[in-house]
Amino acid sequence: MPDTSGSTGRTPETHVIDFRAAEQLLAARDPRGAVKLLDGVIAAHPENTAARLLRARAFFAAAQLRPAELEFTIVLEREPDNAFAHFALGRTYERQGHPDRAKRHFRLAAALDPNPEYLQRARFDT
Repeated sequence: MPDTSGSTGRTPETHVIDFRAAEQLLAARDPRGAVKLLDGVIAAHPENTAARLLRARAFFAAAQLRPAELEFTIVLEREPDNAFAHFALGRTYERQGHPDRAKRHFRLAAALDPNPEYLQRARFDT
């Protein structure tokens, strides 16, 4: 009998399928659908940073900025050297109207990864 997680009857393999389907939904511009799938994955695997990062991206795409901020923050607590998470958190703060917070994370992203987009947003010249 397969190992299931909780009373939902979901297996680890099913969670992988849900994660991959959430990636596809986000790519197809259905961030709310992606969040719904990822909620179950994260409930079963709260330590899964990749799922949290994907859910943060989905929240951001759905303009749910406070949940996006919280998820990006959790990712950065676990992976403080994640340049993309810093950049995305900066974009989240920017959309929330917090330019100083945004600038800090844009600069951290650029310091960790000299990606041209990160460098442009970091505005080291100002």
